[in-house]
Amino acid sequence: MTQISDSLARRNVYVLVAAQAILGAQMPMIFIVAGLAGKQLAPNACLATLPISLMVIGSMLSANPISAIMARWGRRTGFVLGTAGGAAGAAVSAYGLSQSSFLLFVLGAFLTGIYQSSQGFFRFAAADTASEAFRPKAISWVMAGGLLSAIVGPKLAEYSMHAMAITFLGTYLTVVALNVVGVFLFALLDIPKPVQRTGAVGGRSRIELLRSPRILVAVIVGTVSYALMNLVMTSSPLAVVGCGFPDTVAPQIVSAHVLAMFIPSFFTGNIINRFGVERVMATGLVILACAGLVAMAGIKIENFYGALILLGLGWNFGFIGATTMLTGAHTVEERGRMQGMNDFLVFGGVTLASFSSGGLMNCSGGSPQAGWMAVNLAMLPFLVLAGGALIWLWLRPKDLEVTQ
Repeated sequence: MTQISDSLARRNVYVLVAAQAILGAQMPMIFIVAGLAGKQLAPNACLATLPISLMVIGSMLSANPISAIMARWGRRTGFVLGTAGGAAGAAVSAYGLSQSSFLLFVLGAFLTGIYQSSQGFFRFAAADTASEAFRPKAISWVMAGGLLSAIVGPKLAEYSMHAMAITFLGTYLTVVALNVVGVFLFALLDIPKPVQRTGAVGGRSRIELLRSPRILVAVIVGTVSYALMNLVMTSSPLAVVGCGFPDTVAPQIVSAHVLAMFIPSFFTGNIINRFGVERVMATGLVILACAGLVAMAGIKIENFYGALILLGLGWNFGFIGATTMLTGAHTVEERGRMQGMNDFLVFGGVTLASFSSGGLMNCSGGSPQAGWMAVNLAMLPFLVLAGGALIWLWLRPKDLEVTQ
């Protein structure tokens, strides 16, 4: 039975890896240009990162509906809707650029959040048909699909941002094309819809799920890892340009960051199986703290590269570890409810981080250097929160957790 299950799981993983690589390229593209384009269009520099914040809000608000759609009609339907949202959002943003309309630009960013939300479910879809032993590897392999997007996305942004008379317009039209091409991949996905057993209770309520120690800690660490990554990465292109480097350097630094996010995924599953998910999550938090220290040590080009690379590596260990812990702590009947709530909370944290990022970067201390320092200092209390949650879990007696 395990071999059959893992055979199907491997096929689905291949499809999801390809989707992560092709469709996922749009995310580094948008993170590179959205803040710069926002600063170009916004009536106030403090609003420069508002498009990224609106995109994350779109992700947060669509997480539960997309999860419910997947629970009822299957993963494929939810993923296709996500790509439709990505294409529509990029098209509206492109039109906003052509009309010099900041309002239209941020509306497009909000719609793009539908795709970002659906992409977040790739990792859960990888676990759906996997055995318990293969699950960490399936999740990490799908995350590793972002390696190609880490290479292709920033390069596409670099070549497309000045490709048309209107700066950044070519980038958003390229994003539309990626969504149109990538949607055909999901025809190859084969994940059965969860079957509700006759007379079955549908599992624990959301409040009961969050009372489970392992679920609560997984949500906290996953949220903190993703939010802090977003907090720093959102401001990094503005910081690079503000510190005197040309805008063509920002895609190279973001590319190094996204490579660091996904290259470890080839090994993260094996590392989790060998050392345990809690140790991997704790290591991720320590690496995130080191990223902040490197960023605050100076504004030379090597500081930006070092900080963003460590940021990506810390995110990988923290977020994949949290995802692995979460998928093993709820039942099939609880899947749609738990995963939708988890991503709602994750993107809620990311929303706060992205809003804070723009304000800290552009409106703290009166200079890009002071703003960059403020962004990285803001990581500290959240790292303490997540680290404290892990220590609390370690100190508890061993709990009996519900597994799939």
